[in-house]
Amino acid sequence: MQNIHFTDFAKTIKSLKGYSAMNQNGLFKKEIQAELCVIGGGLAGICTAVAAARCGISVVLMQERPVLGGNASSEIRMWVCGAKGSNNRETGILEEIALRNIYLNPTKNWYVWQTILHEAVLREPNITLLLNTTCTDAEIQKGGYPHGRQIKIVSVTGYQMTSQTNITVKADYFADCSGDSVLAPLTGADFSFGREGGAAYGEQTHISSPDAKTMGNTCLIQGRQTTRPVRFQAVSTAARPDDKYFENRHIDPYSPSENYWYLELGGEKNTILDAEAIGSDLTSLAIGTWDYLKNRSHHDMQNWELDFLGFLPGKRESRRMTGEYVVTQNDIMSAVQFPDTVAFGGWPLDDHEPAGFYHPGEPNTSFPTPGPYPLPYRALYSKNVDNLFFAGRNISMTHLAMSSIRVMATCALLGQAVGTASSIASKHKCTPHDVYLSHLSELQTILMQADCFLPNILRPVSEICLKSEISGGTEALRDGKDRPHRIYNNEECGCIVAHRQPVSYKLPEPAQSAAVHIVFDSDLDRTTLVGDSCERTRSTRANVLLDSPDLIMPATLVKSFVLEGIKNNKKETILNVENNHTRAYHVPISNGYTEISLTVLENWGGSSQSRVFSFDF
Repeated sequence: MQNIHFTDFAKTIKSLKGYSAMNQNGLFKKEIQAELCVIGGGLAGICTAVAAARCGISVVLMQERPVLGGNASSEIRMWVCGAKGSNNRETGILEEIALRNIYLNPTKNWYVWQTILHEAVLREPNITLLLNTTCTDAEIQKGGYPHGRQIKIVSVTGYQMTSQTNITVKADYFADCSGDSVLAPLTGADFSFGREGGAAYGEQTHISSPDAKTMGNTCLIQGRQTTRPVRFQAVSTAARPDDKYFENRHIDPYSPSENYWYLELGGEKNTILDAEAIGSDLTSLAIGTWDYLKNRSHHDMQNWELDFLGFLPGKRESRRMTGEYVVTQNDIMSAVQFPDTVAFGGWPLDDHEPAGFYHPGEPNTSFPTPGPYPLPYRALYSKNVDNLFFAGRNISMTHLAMSSIRVMATCALLGQAVGTASSIASKHKCTPHDVYLSHLSELQTILMQADCFLPNILRPVSEICLKSEISGGTEALRDGKDRPHRIYNNEECGCIVAHRQPVSYKLPEPAQSAAVHIVFDSDLDRTTLVGDSCERTRSTRANVLLDSPDLIMPATLVKSFVLEGIKNNKKETILNVENNHTRAYHVPISNGYTEISLTVLENWGGSSQSRVFSFDF
């Protein structure tokens, strides 16, 4: 084979589109310019990128793994959990993904779920996706920036291992959705790590003085029930847990809700620095647990096969960025009504013992929270870095607050808030803090128009809509309430409309710069789905039983509808949707309509009428 000299190869590569040069060590270099760069492709990062892209700005999403989803990916397989309580399900981009999964993935196949997460990003033309790319460096400028900030990020560089390319992303704004807050050590952003003592924020905790302990990591296992005996013999490196370790773990492999979350280690180490050692111990524990179930426990597991073992640990806790505001346990338990509410939580205060699986008592403490509790925008951008946002389990909060906020559905809402805020900052050429000072109402309105529920804040409805004559529906369609909720003292919400009977608005004057807002009933509590509570409410499955049911679409959700308008005395079709699997629409329409109507044709349950929560413009 002919040898090619390095300099000749470099000349050839320089001519390829997108590659500016080669390093002397033979690695490629590439540079990308964007308005927003998002680090981390978990659910928080996905929702950040998608929200920003939909608002019209250019986005680079840098993800170090070959797949998206983070803890919810097919590599780790943790359930997407969120706020407890009736009608508290998180909507917006996350509900779009969840309903898309029900429609396309009736058997809850993890790889189909994975493609749906990828689709959510790939279908947005404003997003450049960089998979297998680890953020390794950042260029910063130090100086006197507005609102007392001392640092501004100029660019970040990631190494893409598959292409052996160092990719530099220059952007106006950066969002750290990495979970581990990788931009903190790279840029000098303020952060915290570990558990605060009770005196620090006046929290109710048994921790008297601060320490560096955290919740641990987990490698999950999943089983599949078969119709025949399946032999299993563990490798020599497997751990040998016995009955005493499961006394407080309440293991039940036949339950759809058993996902072995308590196979947890590493909280007494550093979950970042010691990640490889923790991962090795977790793999040993996971395979040893399956060996215990199959060969040494009282559970009848002879017809079970190991279907999945995670080699990539899922993390619960590491660095937390420091923002303009630090959310505390007291904020959560008092459900503080923040003026800058942009998201909500509602998972219990679910704090895990740092020793994890080898802690002899209960593996966690869990206290209900008054969900939905509001979360403030000021906890989502840096206190000392001028152009840094963050979303996910690394926002500005105490350890105890994190024990509730860390779950992925809440993180997804935080991501949608950050993506939307970054687009507003880009539009107004201002800092994240300026959005709080001058554009907060705009941020909250756009979030609600994108189907994000903000506790105790009503979505504004236009004056012309309120003055228009409505027929075929009630005033509840234009009250700004997009779901039934006790906060509104209105459990019904919206109105029942007969199929094929239009709901119409006659406008007092032709519409100008209008958008139509429609919200259907996607059964937020999932009561019309099949199976037990876990099967109905989770998008994915831990163990596969012989009688595991297939997902069905929520019976309450509208399946087909037509949105029409009259302009210059002529009827026009604005939107005609069949096989609908989306809860909310916010549809821009052209000027000049004097009448706008919505006609529901059918729903997934096959009944003759459907509930519509909102229809206004």
